[in-house]
Amino acid sequence: MHKITLKCLLPALLLVSCFSAEAQVSAPKYSNEFLNLGVGARALGMGNVQVAITSDATSGYWNPAGLLRLPDKYNIALMHSELFAGIAKNDFASFAMPIDTNSALAVSVIRLGVDDIADTRRLQNEFGYIQYDSVKFFSVADYAVLLSYARRSRLIEGLQLGASAKIIYRNVGNFANAWGFGLDAGAQLQRGSWQFGVMGKDITTTFTAWTHNVEELEEAYAQTGNDLPENSAELTLPRIIVGAGRNFQINDKFTALVSTDIDFTFDGKRNVLLKSNLMSVDPHIGVELVYSKSVFIRGGLSNYQQTTRFDGSTATQVQPNFGVGFVSNGFNLDLALSRISDREKNSIANANTSSVIISMGYSFR
Repeated sequence: MHKITLKCLLPALLLVSCFSAEAQVSAPKYSNEFLNLGVGARALGMGNVQVAITSDATSGYWNPAGLLRLPDKYNIALMHSELFAGIAKNDFASFAMPIDTNSALAVSVIRLGVDDIADTRRLQNEFGYIQYDSVKFFSVADYAVLLSYARRSRLIEGLQLGASAKIIYRNVGNFANAWGFGLDAGAQLQRGSWQFGVMGKDITTTFTAWTHNVEELEEAYAQTGNDLPENSAELTLPRIIVGAGRNFQINDKFTALVSTDIDFTFDGKRNVLLKSNLMSVDPHIGVELVYSKSVFIRGGLSNYQQTTRFDGSTATQVQPNFGVGFVSNGFNLDLALSRISDREKNSIANANTSSVIISMGYSFR
């Protein structure tokens, strides 16, 4: 009986253990990492390059300063993507509008979750019989609400400033949950065909407090021999993103936008292009080809990593991303293909699966 119960409950215990281990460390390297996956098929198709060029309802996430370039008075953005062959669902929704000619605001919601996880701890009753109606289901999900505000600078022409206050809620069924609070801030500057941007995420260090339901966990952890987790907190350290982009007029119908973002993290050595114990630097680049201001073809390179093959040798890899978009009468539909599988033989990364991202937007007066 104990063997069956332990085997059935193992996936749930692993999820709780991951969350608990992360919570017991004061400043884990990948704290609240669901907020760094990216939103919007336009951005994901360009390799998550947006800090300098974002100008729609997704700006509350990428750089709130971009809210001052909204196309119309009312702007809506929606996104859905699925990760790990559809096991995890990543959703985003945002509403943005200008307040006046010098300020704008937005409200955004993010959810990343795995639903319908079976809790089979009571699959067998005390007599050893299987009772399928005793199986319960729960979800593991991360939520974030962003309240964003942007204002035009009166001191420097073309300079836009913005900030986003975020509320974080993370839930592991009835086993554990956490609340967090943080602040992001950004700026954009336009000079002719050039666009520049900087974004500081978690600039005040985001604080997330975890609470564990010991009564729910006690029975399960007793079978594994692990210690019960304690209520604790984790800190998400600041991240700085610097971006630049330039528009090119090819002819009367075609234009092109080339942009790059460079991420600077300060939470230890990461598997990126430039890395040290003090700081890691992760550049990515994106291109957008536009036809008649209505049809878009996009591409990007991101996620530079050194991977290890099964034979022990190493390889350098860069993740390609592609996307297309269409705009008509304020409605835009964007598709992106991201996290493309590595087809190289004997590579651990070969297990990764591609993700198709769909996002829609609508702006009207």
